[in-house]
Amino acid sequence: MSTELKVAIIDDEVDIRDSISQWLSLTGYKTESFPDAESALLAVGSGYPGVVISDIRLPGLDGIKLLKHLMYLDPDLPVIMITGHGDVPMAVEAMRIGAFDFLEKPFEPEKISLLVAKAIRARELSLES
Repeated sequence: MSTELKVAIIDDEVDIRDSISQWLSLTGYKTESFPDAESALLAVGSGYPGVVISDIRLPGLDGIKLLKHLMYLDPDLPVIMITGHGDVPMAVEAMRIGAFDFLEKPFEPEKISLLVAKAIRARELSLES
């Protein structure tokens, strides 16, 4: 695991943001959190040194539009989408757009750790080349 790469967590629910951030911090990742897509886009762009975890349902710019924007800026950026039970068709659409993977809420913390580890490895490779 690289401690140099970051994990950007985008979710409008502070409890979810904090729990994901805390879990990933405990497993050795550096995290940064954002309550909406607009604030995340100020920090995350082409060549972002890390991966993104984003909820599909966000106020303002939703997660699907955010994903499209991020894929336009950096098609190699791993973006993990988080979805509620009723959002599975949107998650499938996210995969077509280029999402790295998606998790359905509620999810086990270990599952997100494994997914982030996979995404970080992919990001390290893309940044090296």
